Amino acid sequence: NEIWERVLAVVLFLILGRAFVVFIVLVKNRIQVVKNQTVAERRAARFLKRLGYAIIARQYSNRFGEVDIIARDGDCLVFVEVKTRKDSAAGHPAEAVNSAKQRQLTRVALAYLKQHGLLEARSRFDVIAIIWPQHGRTPHVEHFQNAFPPVGDGQMFS
Repeated sequence: NEIWERVLAVVLFLILGRAFVVFIVLVKNRIQVVKNQTVAERRAARFLKRLGYAIIARQYSNRFGEVDIIARDGDCLVFVEVKTRKDSAAGHPAEAVNSAKQRQLTRVALAYLKQHGLLEARSRFDVIAIIWPQHGRTPHVEHFQNAFPPVGDGQMFS
């Protein structure tokens, strides 16, 4: 299968030029990234279910962006960001939830709460960091409850 992909890439390169081949490689890499994100989000959802959380939504999006998981932990609505890495050489996965990402998640959550009439509900932001080693070894999952406070304008209650 991989050999045929390479043969096809060479033929396309000869016919259409380098730009098309680069485009194909980028698309293939993006598909792999999306696949890995989905697998990680499924793993995180299973992890939360084992802790007793009820999963309300996965990959929820609105005009402000996307949150990976919305769950309920008792009477608290939890907005969960899932980050994954092969190792921690480029930093811990949770470090990727920087201030810009926190602002974006806050806007997504606030819009969700408004849309569903839940502005008075308790809510928080959690981060699940997954280090997924190569060669199919078992991933290491870390759960950071109340990982950051709401950031930016608007009001949220915790």
